Amino acid sequence: MSWLELSVACDPEAVEPVSELLARYGYNGGVAVEQPIVPGADGPEYSYDPSRPVMVRTYLALDSTAEDARAHIEQGLWLLGMIRPVGALQVRQIAEEDWANAWKQYYAVQRIGARTVVVPSWLEYAPQPDDIVLRLDPGMAFGTGLHPTTQLCIIELEQYVTPGAAVLDLGCGSGILAIAAARMGAGSVLALDTDPIAVEATRANAARNDVAAIITVAEGSLGRGATFGHWLNPAPVTAREEASAHAPQPALLPIAPSPDSPLQFDLIVANIIARVLATVAPDFVAALRPGGVLISSGIIADREPEVVAAYAAAGLDPIARRQEGDWIAIVHRKAK
Repeated sequence: MSWLELSVACDPEAVEPVSELLARYGYNGGVAVEQPIVPGADGPEYSYDPSRPVMVRTYLALDSTAEDARAHIEQGLWLLGMIRPVGALQVRQIAEEDWANAWKQYYAVQRIGARTVVVPSWLEYAPQPDDIVLRLDPGMAFGTGLHPTTQLCIIELEQYVTPGAAVLDLGCGSGILAIAAARMGAGSVLALDTDPIAVEATRANAARNDVAAIITVAEGSLGRGATFGHWLNPAPVTAREEASAHAPQPALLPIAPSPDSPLQFDLIVANIIARVLATVAPDFVAALRPGGVLISSGIIADREPEVVAAYAAAGLDPIARRQEGDWIAIVHRKAK
């Protein structure tokens, strides 16, 4: 059998949405990300060049479905190109013996925050003292650790996860944040996503990191979040909300108001878009125990006031803020 290699050059901040798009159609959800590097002057060390585009690849079996998949990918890339710089889709045919390991050469060990290290599962890595190692395969879903919003969340998780904490990861993607929380000492983690591919990716990665007993994964959202659907749906939110009244809903998280409810959390991490964060603000309050912490990311700078205002109206107190480029993460606490 022959294969098609599909590749696209994109802005670094578009890497994760482009990766998710390609993963929805690529073989076994595999996606390769090749970051531009700057070689070190004195040895094998190197750094990444954020001013240059990143190359994202996936592979399709050359069969009767390949052309349809390619067309869907091109349409999705066009939509993403309205938001961030995304290049034209490049396609080349490769032989069976060349494709299987082609993508692995593009991944490297990545350190995030003070202690967290993301390691592709096929690479060897000797942990340093106090390292928190996350072993992930190329993403079948959003969350490779490359995007600033993911990195900001991991940095804040290092600060706010407490031993035995009950944690909710809303919009779990690949499961990277749920796994990080579990490895940092959380007692239980509920990982929710409206995308079934993300649910399967999180389950697989949780098992790969030996934390499947700690992490419960489900398809669904938190309260009002279910009306927003999946980001790949190009319909306006209002149209999706109208359609949702006549369609089966994803499993919702039932929030009981009692402080003793096991469905309340010490910490919630939500790496999603600002519009959803603002809408779900009252549901975050209901889901947090008194004194609980909310880490929110995925906020582009222009939308920060919208999220801050919604959280203030819901009664959450801001305690920290962190920014990288145009992206912001904010931390709030529920009053005791």
